[in-house]
Amino acid sequence: MTNPARTITTGFHEGELAVQRKAGVTQDAARLTGMLAPARLRGGATRFLAERTFAAITARDADGTLWTSPLAGPPGFLHVASPTALDVRALPAAGDPLQRLPEHQPVGLIIVEFATRRRLRINGTLSHTGSDGLRIDVEQAYGNCPQYIQNRHLHSAPAADRTTGPVRSGHALTQDDIGLVRRADTFLIGTTHPTRGTDASHRGGPPGFVRVENGELWWPDYWGNNMFNTLGNLQTDPTAALLFCDFATGHTLHLSGRATLEWTETGIPGDDDSTGRRVHFTPEQFVAGRLLPLRAGSVTAAPDNPPLTDQPSAP
Repeated sequence: MTNPARTITTGFHEGELAVQRKAGVTQDAARLTGMLAPARLRGGATRFLAERTFAAITARDADGTLWTSPLAGPPGFLHVASPTALDVRALPAAGDPLQRLPEHQPVGLIIVEFATRRRLRINGTLSHTGSDGLRIDVEQAYGNCPQYIQNRHLHSAPAADRTTGPVRSGHALTQDDIGLVRRADTFLIGTTHPTRGTDASHRGGPPGFVRVENGELWWPDYWGNNMFNTLGNLQTDPTAALLFCDFATGHTLHLSGRATLEWTETGIPGDDDSTGRRVHFTPEQFVAGRLLPLRAGSVTAAPDNPPLTDQPSAP
């Protein structure tokens, strides 16, 4: 696999700046530039990582296709080896599109604690892949606000429920796949930039906030921190990877394809948070199975979820 040239710099890149300008939030975003400084994992970040059991990684497979995959383990599976190195003592499950994860490539990691509505993003380079896990050389690490994170308590799946079962792959979504998407209140999205590397991020909302029409997906953008890391990446490279998890059953749906940012009139049906922005995603490949070894029996909706302003259309 050929890796693009990397430029380790600070500040927002041209895609992020373009979206910030069009959204009219350049000054607000500029106040957050310091969050993008080179990372040093220590103190609170080290403690947060040591207690987590769930993360998602965005990377490319051996064919160069971008995917976002779940990673899970007991507390301690995310271990800070140094202020600039993170050991992940877990690997993607058998059948996962990133099961054979090539090293020496840019990766993005999103770590979410749903019970306390906290998250941390880590971007860097996958410097080693071994039989016992991964090492990530960390270049960026910063927290995000609790907005749109649904409250749920994850636990290990019962022993009788830990087999992954059959894994499907293909190009056209089935009705089961569409149903999983339409029920989802959460998904993870991976994007990339030609020189700045790869990023993984969280999206949440009420069930139905991701619409499926004619085999393609779209969702409204919500108000956030105005950094526009994800949308900025899509401004420069439409490659995207989505991960949907059914936390009740462990079923997962990985999607790899292309996404575009669309600007609409504010307040039209489907513009649930009145931003005038939506993302349209065209899946090109999918992998579906039961690849999440964690479960959650109940969920409490995030208090800031905006209500749906339309009804999903039939496929």
